[in-house]
Amino acid sequence: LSRREGVTLFMTLLAGWQTLLARYSGDSESTVGTPIANRQRVATEHLIGFFVNTLVMRASLPPDITFKSLLKQVQETALGAYAHQDLPFEKLVEELQPERSLSHTPLFQVMFALQNAPSGVLETAGLKLTLASHELEEMSAKFDLFLSLEETGAASRARCATTQTCSPKRPSAV
Repeated sequence: LSRREGVTLFMTLLAGWQTLLARYSGDSESTVGTPIANRQRVATEHLIGFFVNTLVMRASLPPDITFKSLLKQVQETALGAYAHQDLPFEKLVEELQPERSLSHTPLFQVMFALQNAPSGVLETAGLKLTLASHELEEMSAKFDLFLSLEETGAASRARCATTQTCSPKRPSAV
């Protein structure tokens, strides 16, 4: 499907996730946060350190939208977000000045991540690093709902975490 529609696996999975959220909550919009490695500059590619930023992906899902149309919308949103990935999430929040609450994060309450970094062993100049995949057992949610998918070659893994505030009785949290 991704290949046929000219989108990435991430975009297809995000569109599916946003469809599920919209149908579950009854909302016609879905806003999801997603982490991005933020290493688009050649100077940072080989640096060790934490360069992750958060992007906000919004989709409009009217009842009559086709999945093909949604994929195109998600593609446009993602490419636009990637073009501005250097803007720190905190700066975006500062500029937009959304209504703040201690009960949830600003701009979105649902996080989606696709981990596709290679795992294995890396050896260079007498240094041996083991790149481990993310452990599935221990995961706590910093958001109302967090879906993390991991590409691991031939197989893929998924994990999901929720906070206690996320429930069917409070669909607006989703």
